[in-house]
Amino acid sequence: MSSRFVAVLAGRAVATPPGADPAEFRLAMLEDTYEVVAGLEFVTPVLALTEPDEDAEAITWPGTRVVLTTGLEALLGQLADLGADQVAVVAHDAPDLPPLLLGKLFRALGSGEVAICPAKDGGLVALAARLPAPPWLKEIDLDTPDAPGRLRAAAGLPGAVRSGPGWHRLRAPEDLSRLDPGLEGWDNTRILLGGG
Repeated sequence: MSSRFVAVLAGRAVATPPGADPAEFRLAMLEDTYEVVAGLEFVTPVLALTEPDEDAEAITWPGTRVVLTTGLEALLGQLADLGADQVAVVAHDAPDLPPLLLGKLFRALGSGEVAICPAKDGGLVALAARLPAPPWLKEIDLDTPDAPGRLRAAAGLPGAVRSGPGWHRLRAPEDLSRLDPGLEGWDNTRILLGGG
């Protein structure tokens, strides 16, 4: 059985609603996204930070690995060093991401080297890969606007990059309207938005 890791890659939030503290809102989104990952069965959750952040580390469950990284390419190497042979990396600003979408990415790795969940308005919500990661993943990250097309062009092989259903990230205040109150989860973000 493969060793699967899922890492939440913490970044900066820009979707702060009026009247909310940006740092507090970023942490709420990060915690909700981490809870999605930590609740998955048969995977090892990881929190990936690009700079030390005690508040972010405090949201993790006991035993969760926290790694400092410089970005997606470095993180894939770090996860391989931890013993992973399949990984998914998720953007921190997708607090209502359905866990099923991450499961679909891992299933897609059965026939492709890389699987992606495209983000509305460009970039990626998540990327999954078999490790060691293919060298053509260099210079692509979750925020690369044309990531799906660039990945396919870099791979040069039909079917090497599999695409699952897309989802949304909360990168601008207008993106907050994409949150579905009917979906379970995203409790911390919901509270800060005044939805109780």
